Amino acid sequence: MRRAAVAFCATGMAVSLAACGSAKESGGKGSDKASPKKGDAITVGLLLPENQTARYEKFDKPIIEKQISTLTNGKGKVEYLNAKQEATLQSQQIDTMITKKVDVLILDAVDYKAVAGGVKKAKDAGIPVVAYDRLAEGPIAAYTSFDNTEVGKTQGEALLKAMGDKAKPSSKIVMMNGAITDPNAKQFKDGALSVLKGKVAIAKSYDTKEWKPENANQNMEGAISAIGKDKIAGVYSANDGMAGGIITALKGAGLSKLPPVTGQDAELAGVQRIVTGDQNMSVFKSYPQEAETVAKMAVAVAKGESLDSIKTGTVDSGTEKGVPSVIVPVVSLTQDNINDTVIKQGYYTLDEICTPKYKAACDKIGLK
Repeated sequence: MRRAAVAFCATGMAVSLAACGSAKESGGKGSDKASPKKGDAITVGLLLPENQTARYEKFDKPIIEKQISTLTNGKGKVEYLNAKQEATLQSQQIDTMITKKVDVLILDAVDYKAVAGGVKKAKDAGIPVVAYDRLAEGPIAAYTSFDNTEVGKTQGEALLKAMGDKAKPSSKIVMMNGAITDPNAKQFKDGALSVLKGKVAIAKSYDTKEWKPENANQNMEGAISAIGKDKIAGVYSANDGMAGGIITALKGAGLSKLPPVTGQDAELAGVQRIVTGDQNMSVFKSYPQEAETVAKMAVAVAKGESLDSIKTGTVDSGTEKGVPSVIVPVVSLTQDNINDTVIKQGYYTLDEICTPKYKAACDKIGLK
């Protein structure tokens, strides 16, 4: 997989982001009680939030494992657990990692607030915690993610563009936001609203429990019933999984022409819906870059090393200030740049996207 340059100074985040390289911290916050490892034989605990979104098992986990091995000359190992969207289970998994005496913990939180006690418990046990993808509360040592507010802006701008002359204050749209337990969901929503407010009428807005496609499907059925299927000019969907549930509801209502629907994560099914035109766009995020970055941070804090050569700025969470961070840029994925994004960076092959079911649609848009 090709890897974009890590050095990136983002703007417009919902969290406070200092200028690149301006942070005072030289090492990871929270690593002060850790006992630095001698050599490369470190154990990294990896806690991911769920397995319904394809990215975690397909990209994040294997890339992090490979990078940890590379950074430790094959001597490091990864202990992996998935919370399956259960905050209570993830708290238990933190305890398990503490019992196993891992040297550092990479944590993608199910519930960013509920996890704070577990983060403190890990730090008190001498285990620094690196927040991954979601800004967990508690004494985290470092953080890497994407510019989540920019994700929402990108989605909102794409929706307005796709709506064309229907993008006017009287036009009704539905907002299908993510779960309230995920801090990123609020940032996506805020970014989208900064673009959409005043330009269209938000007829219905939902915070979708657990990000589940079936919950988005039910919400969309309710929106169609309340608004009327022919009066929905567009749908803001915070990710691809929910977009699938939304599109199923729209088709189930008997719409012959679907309104534009946004997405995020560049899941294979989402890319294929973009090929057919059922989904307008997704947000392409370089998971290899994010995963490789968190692996570098984890190894550095486990060894008690400085993060100066890795971080590009700092962020403030609800409980911590000045957390060393790397924020990775995003790209709007449409029919026009499938080749230059998911195919070029090795996410999917042309054959994986253009299966017999999608061959005609691929040919129609020149994807060969």
